[in-house]
Amino acid sequence: MGFKVAVIGATGNVGREMLNILEERGFPVSEVVAIASRRSQGTEVSFGDKTLKVKALEGYDFSDTDIAIMSAGGNISKEWSPKIGKQGCVVIDNSSAFRYDPEVPLIVPEVNPDAISGFTRKNIIANPNCSTAQLVVALKPLHDAATIKRIVVATYQSVSGAGKEGMDELFTQTRAVFVADPVEAKKFTKRIAFNVIPHIDVFMEDGSTKEEWKMVAETKKMLDPKIKLTATCVRVPVFIGHSEAVNVEFEKPITADEARDILREAPGCLVIDKREDGGYITPIESAGEDATYISRIREDSTLDNALNMWIVSDNLRKGAALNAVQIAELLVERGLIQPKKKAA
Repeated sequence: MGFKVAVIGATGNVGREMLNILEERGFPVSEVVAIASRRSQGTEVSFGDKTLKVKALEGYDFSDTDIAIMSAGGNISKEWSPKIGKQGCVVIDNSSAFRYDPEVPLIVPEVNPDAISGFTRKNIIANPNCSTAQLVVALKPLHDAATIKRIVVATYQSVSGAGKEGMDELFTQTRAVFVADPVEAKKFTKRIAFNVIPHIDVFMEDGSTKEEWKMVAETKKMLDPKIKLTATCVRVPVFIGHSEAVNVEFEKPITADEARDILREAPGCLVIDKREDGGYITPIESAGEDATYISRIREDSTLDNALNMWIVSDNLRKGAALNAVQIAELLVERGLIQPKKKAA
């Protein structure tokens, strides 16, 4: 028995990836509907070997739809997710619109699957920020083993986190540098080609950016409210794959070898950690892969019970589309939803 699934924002980077992953993982669908704004109506997108014509969100009736996976931005989600939820369709939202709402579960299935039962209050489930998702996948098993006190993280985030415009800007700027054309910055605040920008999202009153604040708030909500976290989020000239240099202080002693063994057994994690040239993961190897990769695990000689590590993942997949589909799978596996329409 299959579920009717709508992908909203189907023409964007993440929306297309959601369609790919639904098909790749064999999610039990009776029908998939591609939805976007009115200006994209009639555009064609792929779902496996099928071609779907995009329908307009405005006026679409979700009353016979089981799951809506939303990747259309915060403002659209704020307006539409509650309306869709009221029609009895469960919304899995990839924006930040509902992540901090106490009545909306924020879920990474490897980290806090039991929290999903709270979705019935609003029929909305939030997908975390891409940089937080990979961080908590790697840290949850270590927190269970030795209790995390404090995290210091510096991110190296790819331009695809800023959407297609971000990827286009890196490409056009790089080409402009090579042919000695003027380099224009439109999407980013400074040139991104052959540069790094320590600024993602808007600035807050305390000098941190919204992206840094998101990592703090989401880690506390999903992992443990007692954890202290400080982040510096940086955009780098990489197309796909976010990387993080992470320092973690624990309450209990834990060695690098123990951490390596724990992470090797942990769901969603893949340890690639040889102390030799190339014995670690970089973003280019993570692109198109589902795992959260952990490398460079070592003890911090300046602090008791502390480790350093390097965490890399495809931000379009685990950071967004894959996690959303895994949430849908969790709803089905736990019997939390049933198809409204029996497949013919």
